[in-house]
Amino acid sequence: MATHTNCESITRRDCLQFGLGGMLGGGLANLLHAQAIARDSSQRDATAKRCILIWMDGGPTHYEMFDPKPGAPQEIRGEFGAIQTTIAGVHFSEKMEQLSKLTDKCSVIRSIRHNQGNHGAGNHYMMTGAPPRIPVGCGAFVSFHPSMGSVVSYQHDQRHPQSPMPGYFSLPRMSRSGGPNFLGAKYAPFVVPDDPNSSGFTVRDVTVPSGIDDKQFQSRSGLRSRLDNLPRLNDKTSGDPAAAIQQYYEQGYDLVMSAEAQIAFDISRESDKIRDRYQRDSFGQRCLLARRLVEADVPFVTVYDGGWDHHRDIFTALKPRLPSWDQTVAALIEDLGERGMLEETLVLALGEFGRTPKVNSRGGRDHWSNAMSVLIAGGGTPGGLVVGATDRNGYSAVDNVKSPENFVSTVYAKLGINPDQMLYTPTGRPTHLVSDPTPIQELMG
Repeated sequence: MATHTNCESITRRDCLQFGLGGMLGGGLANLLHAQAIARDSSQRDATAKRCILIWMDGGPTHYEMFDPKPGAPQEIRGEFGAIQTTIAGVHFSEKMEQLSKLTDKCSVIRSIRHNQGNHGAGNHYMMTGAPPRIPVGCGAFVSFHPSMGSVVSYQHDQRHPQSPMPGYFSLPRMSRSGGPNFLGAKYAPFVVPDDPNSSGFTVRDVTVPSGIDDKQFQSRSGLRSRLDNLPRLNDKTSGDPAAAIQQYYEQGYDLVMSAEAQIAFDISRESDKIRDRYQRDSFGQRCLLARRLVEADVPFVTVYDGGWDHHRDIFTALKPRLPSWDQTVAALIEDLGERGMLEETLVLALGEFGRTPKVNSRGGRDHWSNAMSVLIAGGGTPGGLVVGATDRNGYSAVDNVKSPENFVSTVYAKLGINPDQMLYTPTGRPTHLVSDPTPIQELMG
């Protein structure tokens, strides 16, 4: 298949990932005024200033994590037992030993369900609060609506336009539907693919190349600006992709020259004790790096954690993985609490759906969007809560059922963003931020 590249060597695929496809039309003359009105009504009292989203791509099992069914038949309950948490009568999987001791600091939603049972559609729904507009393939990477991270970054930029750090990071990659869509490339995540668990870890995009000092770098950056004579339409209504790419260049330059960025990415400043506590693996050290980024006032960080699509041999895969994952996430919550940051930092762990009730003939569980679990801590969230319930065998959410819209609205409301607002595309089309802007009241504190 041919790759379509424009004159600036930006591929069509790059444009789609950045969300530039939604920027290419001409805008309405009064769009900026409409956006200003929308921004004026967008703020609300925040209980959180920042968010760490642990995205468990593939669809983590609710049975083997936060909603075990020890009384169900063997083919449903699986191989793992259940352990008592600090909440009377509430059990987690036996592999969630550390988090079961922290339920006074976190809550679990057990009753989210939706109707998008493939990866592409489910990912989009849970990442944006908007179901796909058209049927999409299971492996699709689609963007019909801005992701939570991009919306938070956009709102942060309106309030703090001089912030030296991007408002949205994703480690080590962007999730399938984690882009900005019509908000534009500036609000795509700054992706850090480098592994902080490797020796000599550096982030290439925030480091001055070796052999060039700061003055030389500034000089060469200025030369690039003078040589770049591509005309730009800087009015936001024009949706000029060249201007958006220029914003990306400027953001990268600001990061290279930012003392805050250099400090945030220097994970070697952490003690061996702290690094060991998070686990010396890629996921553990990325969670530690996420903590350092929110400490530097980055409002939204996604830690992409793939490999949860266990269609076969689920128990073999999870026996070593879950205890390590449990230890890392517990360390993150405890560390934030010890630093006095947990009350202002929302921590989320979820994927696109749960897994099927019956273990299949290959020893795995398949996609299941009728039931899933979400872990939520910090950001003013009351601890010790279990929101909703599935039936006794975990087939479906049946009590206090919530939608992805309710979940995403909760995240926005906690971060001081009004989910009941209109956004406007560069073509002037009004779009609800969330079609059902009702937060989960139990979690609002």
